[in-house]
Amino acid sequence: MVTFNRRQTLGLIGAAAATGLATPALAQNRKIVVGALPFTSHSGSFVAHERGYFADAGLDVELKFFQAAQPMAVAIASGDVDFGVTAISGGLVSLADKGAVKVIGGALSEEPGIDGQKVLASDAAFKAGLTSVAGLDGKRFGMTTAGSSFHYMGTKIAAAEGVKPEFVPLQKVGAIIGALKSGQIDAWSIVPHIAKPLSGSGAVHIIGNVADYLPNYQVTTVFTSAKNAEGDRAMTEGFLKGFSMGVADYNAAMVDRAAGDDAMNEMVDLIHKFVYTDRPREKAAPSIINGSMRLNAGAALNVASVADQLSWFQSEGLVDASITLDTLLDTSYVETIGS
Repeated sequence: MVTFNRRQTLGLIGAAAATGLATPALAQNRKIVVGALPFTSHSGSFVAHERGYFADAGLDVELKFFQAAQPMAVAIASGDVDFGVTAISGGLVSLADKGAVKVIGGALSEEPGIDGQKVLASDAAFKAGLTSVAGLDGKRFGMTTAGSSFHYMGTKIAAAEGVKPEFVPLQKVGAIIGALKSGQIDAWSIVPHIAKPLSGSGAVHIIGNVADYLPNYQVTTVFTSAKNAEGDRAMTEGFLKGFSMGVADYNAAMVDRAAGDDAMNEMVDLIHKFVYTDRPREKAAPSIINGSMRLNAGAALNVASVADQLSWFQSEGLVDASITLDTLLDTSYVETIGS
């Protein structure tokens, strides 16, 4: 059996493009690493992996899991991971400014009519009067790090209400959940498949909806290294093709419910392999079902939302004021929204 190193494989892919041969036929079993968080919102990658859509695109995908967005961004910049889905953070923007990463598509979005992210209050804070977002003034609001999506959401929501919470960095989502349940922090915002079970436990209360303050918010994006985006178009297009097929299946089964209960239950089984793996299926299923939010068809990217996020990072002094959208985005791969 003849094997090829990375350079030889790239050469064959280039030859395929020149001769009109189908790239996947030559790129078969090409190993790539896809970063993910163990959230329902990363289901596009899970479905594409499990149903063979990445393989059909000529890619042998390994999923690598992270506990926060920033380490994933660093791993992609270093070349340890090839593609990922994550919220835009100050760290991600700074890596783009250094020429290390590019956002190439969109994933999770807030959408009118779809039950989205929630603002939560601890039981102690709720009983003390924090029953709406308007009461966040001076309250301790959890986030992973400064410049995270939680920081962005909390600041924008608070500004709309004319209040100023105190932001508390806790590094990991698990630590934020623990702090909220114990009353060490007062509030937080998070996707519904996490928010609703927490609320149902009685230790936490839902006090608002993120979509009421950030309609059409591009919550997460698809990104890769600048090297992949600019120098390996065949592989990048293959990833996006497989990912988009996974997204289409997920939306049909979990959001639109177009194929009925059997398809939804089959999708829940698939997602449960990666999400709430410490729970039996019957306990995990309600959280997975109730937390379903739209993933962007075809990985379309809401550029207007990204522009607002970049502007906020700059206004907070978290990234350089000279950074432009072109520095952060490569919009040549997918359709754009609001640009």
